[in-house]
Amino acid sequence: MKFCRKLPLLLLLTTATATITKAQTFGGNPPSIKWSQVNTPAAKVIFPSGLDSVARQVASIVQQMNGYILPTIGSKQRQVSIVLQNQTTVSNAYVGLAPFRSEFYLTPEQNSFDVGSLPWHQQLAIHEFRHVQQYNNFNVGLSHVLKVLFGEGGQALGNDLAIPNWFFEGDAVYNETHVSEQGRGRLPYFFNGFRALWAAGKDHSYMKIRNGSYLDYTPDWYPLGYMLVSYGRDKYGDDFWKKVTLDAAAYKGGFYPLQRAIKKYSGKSFEDFRNDAMAHFKKQFAADATTKTKEETRHFEANREFPAYVNDSTMVYIKSTYNNLPAFVLKSGNVEKKISTRDVTQDNYFDYHDGKIIYTTYRPDARWGYRNYSELTLLDINTGQEQTITSKTKYFSPAFSNDGKTIVTVEEATSGKSDIRLINTADGKLLSVLPNKNNLYFTFPKFYGDDKLISAVRDVKGRMSLALMDIKTGDAKCLLPFSYQPIVYPVVKNDTVYFSATSGINDKLFALSIKTGKLFELANANQNASIGNYQAAISNTKIAWVSFSATGYKVNQDDKKVLQWTEVKNLPGGLPDLGIAALKRDSSANILAGIKTEQLAVTKYPALYHPFNFHSIIPNFSDPNYEISIAGENVLNTLQTNISFDYNRDEGYKQFGFDAVYGALFPYISAGANYTADRRGYSKGRNIYWNETQFNAGLQVPLDLSAGKNLTGLQFGSGLVYSQTNFQQAYKAQFADRSYLYSSNFISFSNSTQQARKNISPPFAQNIFLSYKTAVSGLTANQFLALGSFFFPGLVANHSFVISAAHQQKNKNSVISFSNDFPFSRGYQAENLYDMNKLGANYRFPIAYPDAGVANTIYLMRIRGNAFYDYTRATDFFTSGAQFKGTFRSTGAEIFFDTRWFNQASISFGVRYSRLIDEDIFGGNGRNRFELIVPVTIF
Repeated sequence: MKFCRKLPLLLLLTTATATITKAQTFGGNPPSIKWSQVNTPAAKVIFPSGLDSVARQVASIVQQMNGYILPTIGSKQRQVSIVLQNQTTVSNAYVGLAPFRSEFYLTPEQNSFDVGSLPWHQQLAIHEFRHVQQYNNFNVGLSHVLKVLFGEGGQALGNDLAIPNWFFEGDAVYNETHVSEQGRGRLPYFFNGFRALWAAGKDHSYMKIRNGSYLDYTPDWYPLGYMLVSYGRDKYGDDFWKKVTLDAAAYKGGFYPLQRAIKKYSGKSFEDFRNDAMAHFKKQFAADATTKTKEETRHFEANREFPAYVNDSTMVYIKSTYNNLPAFVLKSGNVEKKISTRDVTQDNYFDYHDGKIIYTTYRPDARWGYRNYSELTLLDINTGQEQTITSKTKYFSPAFSNDGKTIVTVEEATSGKSDIRLINTADGKLLSVLPNKNNLYFTFPKFYGDDKLISAVRDVKGRMSLALMDIKTGDAKCLLPFSYQPIVYPVVKNDTVYFSATSGINDKLFALSIKTGKLFELANANQNASIGNYQAAISNTKIAWVSFSATGYKVNQDDKKVLQWTEVKNLPGGLPDLGIAALKRDSSANILAGIKTEQLAVTKYPALYHPFNFHSIIPNFSDPNYEISIAGENVLNTLQTNISFDYNRDEGYKQFGFDAVYGALFPYISAGANYTADRRGYSKGRNIYWNETQFNAGLQVPLDLSAGKNLTGLQFGSGLVYSQTNFQQAYKAQFADRSYLYSSNFISFSNSTQQARKNISPPFAQNIFLSYKTAVSGLTANQFLALGSFFFPGLVANHSFVISAAHQQKNKNSVISFSNDFPFSRGYQAENLYDMNKLGANYRFPIAYPDAGVANTIYLMRIRGNAFYDYTRATDFFTSGAQFKGTFRSTGAEIFFDTRWFNQASISFGVRYSRLIDEDIFGGNGRNRFELIVPVTIF
């Protein structure tokens, strides 16, 4: 954060809609990847060569589905580029403006309850392409005017302020549910958050649901959006949201255009409409047992997940809170004992056997951001020692054999293939790969005896079953009929496999006798009262499982003897529509099943196709500097360009510039040029004017060295800058033109632990920055800067103690002065002096969590404080050559307000009071200074 006199205006560069997170990575793929494309009017699908089949399926789905579903959102179509990324282990996707493109991260999730079990690339196609249609048709009215004025970034800003993210995602989830036989709108797991709140009688305000909380659990905007969108279509017709959103994007009616449009087309206020939609879904889950008396006054406590029995009286599980990082915990009786903080990972799943835990940890590639790995890590619960036993693998859902000597795991290859691998526990070496004869997708495999495996599987249509596999031959026998009901978390005990599966509006526990083939639904009083029944653990006498509540995931436990085993023929209940008849009432319902993969032409895609791709005009006003820039970026995100014009109000100079960064090679390559007219200075009682021309080029290497529990980054680079000064004609006789060349070099290192939700700063972190600039020719000048910040835990949870240090020195008789980035003591007027040294201390702490907002515009989540002390010692020289030494000490406090604006954009701002202990000899009056701390960019 920086402080300035006026809030700058910066248009939104990207608006991304993602399955899990918003993500774009510059220069993330190695140059060895060769790209191909399938080109259709609706989409250009760009993919690494070898994924032809997946690309054709995506292109066919988009092309054939487009005409059926487009009329419910508008009539406009503009081709989008869809990039298929196969190097990552992350399950994700987004569609973004500025530039207009989409990326699919092709690794599926193991948990079929979360986003369903449809083939992952099909799921992404039917969900993400809805976002494409949204953006294409929201280019109307004021949003269109903003696009004309500011490019795609202008439309992104207009759309974001007019149409909430809950509509974007709710509409896309409705689409995936409508055009397929599954979709999240039919999965009970998707609604667990709201069900838990309703059962606990927690009536959070709309703004709290929209913005989240540091105190209480709140569901995200996906289920909220689906409930509102699906209810609206069901109640008011399939064109309801088309009319509402086109009015909203055009800003008809002025402020709160979406709410006004809902009133116009439904006849009800937005509040009444929202309450009606919530009431509809509450009615669907009316049978949920109330937990109001136990939980209504409690905030979020903890998530406890994946229990495993050590013995009948002791279990181990993952525990995470808003104050603390996820950790493995051993529980005996009512006493919890922490074993070890969990490494960075993409999920909390683990398996336990005889004092050992096996789980997957996330490791990024050091250079290429789209390439990352899922490695196996072994933890000894008695010693807390950990060992990563595989390297650069894409392994998921590991489990021990009965003797603990072998691990079974799923590999998800860059080719898109899924197979089961057996790994030696002692050294992580690959023992064997089971043939995947039926082209199945495996999830959560478990050993059954020494020569067989049990796994939940998905077929090519996304239907699920349990499969019994022979380890030697790979032969698979399906134990249940395939269906779209998700099957997750199987666990084998003796000759029985226990698992969770969707059954109507609930996710229930089932047991299947492997020898007899009999299927049983498991129930008792506790399970009947649970919202979801997941992650079963079986001991000799007990059963444990996980359910969701308003205070977090909780571990339930019961004696096995009280279980009710009800035999059923097949998985009962099917998938519910939850009273939304619109899902099946038109010709586009379940069209995914009828789409045929066309043999579309595959051609080479040039890596630098349309290299500049200027997409947005970005104004950035920060007095006295006023800038207009034109931003460009190619589809593969390997070249970023920028054309800019700057005006400085103080000096009156004008600057024209061009900069480019190429990120497809190991080092980034950057280059740029700018011309500045009418620079102004003051000499001997009059103003003088000159013009400057500058060229720069450089290399930079960004490295991500994160591993284990730490997030670590290292960047270093070097550049050359050539500058030429030409005095204007009236001053040439007095001042000689000059030119010089200097180099600019830097090293930046950061390392930190992970952060829990309420942590203001990481418990431990180190940030170090070194910079050295020196003239190469034309003059003598140099400057060295060293910065460091070191983070430590405070006295209590969420407090943080930060020590900072800085040193800057330049040569004594510099002809030029390099830019000054030294963090001078707060409150003082800063100057660029010969030698400066600083020490600072900060103590950061939370003050309050208001969870309160105003008019659906500003929501205050947290108020936090910082007490500080700064000490700067500086040396310089008077014009006579005599040495000057000065001390600049200050102390004070800062108060920050963590807010969300328009229920979407996170903005933090604050105020600072500084008490100057020493005189401010460079400017300002008095010892008491107040400053407003504002973000440099709002959006």
